[in-house]
Amino acid sequence: MSKSINITLDGPGGSGKTTIAKAIAKDLNYIYVDTGGMYRGVAWFIDSRDIDATDEQGVLGVLPELSLDIKVVDGEQHVFVNGQDVSGQIRTPKMSQCASIISTYKDVRLKLVSMQREIARSVNSVFDGRDMGSYVLPFAEYKFYLTADIDERAKRRYLELKDKGQDVSLGDVKQDMIERDERDSSRAFAPLVIPTGAFVIDTTNLTIEEVKNIILNKIGKLNKD
Repeated sequence: MSKSINITLDGPGGSGKTTIAKAIAKDLNYIYVDTGGMYRGVAWFIDSRDIDATDEQGVLGVLPELSLDIKVVDGEQHVFVNGQDVSGQIRTPKMSQCASIISTYKDVRLKLVSMQREIARSVNSVFDGRDMGSYVLPFAEYKFYLTADIDERAKRRYLELKDKGQDVSLGDVKQDMIERDERDSSRAFAPLVIPTGAFVIDTTNLTIEEVKNIILNKIGKLNKD
């Protein structure tokens, strides 16, 4: 059996990595893996148990009771927690903040990293996250790091949340993003960094199509070298 091919897109929130990863996966007919959704699934589980995300021992205490599954339904990734599809409930600012906190816990990351590596071994896939190319899949064939100006990133996330009917302010979204950036880049275990060998793309003034084409062209060039 031929070895599976993996593409990683890392970067801070609002840099466009999820949108681009989905587009790349669709064009290449690869499986898209939203690792952020996996952490949000854990966050939903913790919240459903009324455990504060900052209570590390409380979080780790119930972790053995968590069953997390990723399934593709009608071409979209869905997150199942103990058999329940929670995909529509994890895209909120609260779950984002909770996921950011619990992702600093080593045991939480190790549990999900094991799942992510198993997926990578089995199928051609596109992963987006914050430590994909640096820690989870350091030997991925193609690694990219997306970034953008903080104001642009905050605006993108604000419009995304408003489109989903959530009552948020641009200022609050920006502040949440600044706090998450700090947590992600300063955590002791697998922090957000530019992976070794990753191709960096500033998406601030680029369209989705432009970023997608940069990545596809880069992959094509690497394949020819």
